Amino acid sequence: MLPIVQISLDLTNIDEALETAALAMRAGVDWLEAGTPLILAEGLHGIRALRKAFPGVPIVADLKTMDGGYLEAEMMAKAGATHVVVMERSHPETIKCVVKAGRDHGVKVMGDNMAAPCMIESAKRLEDLGCDFVIHHIGYDERRGIVAAGGRQPSPLDQLREVVQAVSIPVQAVGGLTLEQAIRTPEFGAPLVVLGAPLTIDADAFKTASGNLEESLRMICQKVHAYGDVKVGKR
Repeated sequence: MLPIVQISLDLTNIDEALETAALAMRAGVDWLEAGTPLILAEGLHGIRALRKAFPGVPIVADLKTMDGGYLEAEMMAKAGATHVVVMERSHPETIKCVVKAGRDHGVKVMGDNMAAPCMIESAKRLEDLGCDFVIHHIGYDERRGIVAAGGRQPSPLDQLREVVQAVSIPVQAVGGLTLEQAIRTPEFGAPLVVLGAPLTIDADAFKTASGNLEESLRMICQKVHAYGDVKVGKR
């Protein structure tokens, strides 16, 4: 699978999301993600605005669905999303409902293993229930809480190889990665590189990061795309 660069628009208003998305597209980003803050602030309007502005671009709706799976996925699909996110910690029937909605409405399902007791088994379960992708995810609050208590910040890289080797579907790693770590995830067999807080978004203010973001994104995209074909799934 050729590597993909996805930017997470963890912003809270449509105008800034559209501005950042346009910049990202110029830099060579492949997928746009309507981050959870954007969906909470703007809902379906945010998805529709992104779809109108970028008609041919894949759009991930980071719903973090826990219940009402079919309806949530259907609504986002009709608004223009091409990918939706369901949490592995939800009931299996919720995951099945999201998967069914995905099949019915032509959208892909990304299963998120955040907060799972065993990340590897969680990834397997998501694949078994029909998800198209696994998001291997260490949560924002979890990372900050562990560090505040004096512990070592956990990283999705800690078990990324094991997660990749446990499933046959593509994996992306999310949660507290440095810029250098994010760029290197294809080396672990995870071809979907996600850029967002704190790489391109100010994680505390949820605003676009300062500096020459477009030039930085262009450099990142060039490095990630240079990996060429990445073998995914079980070795």
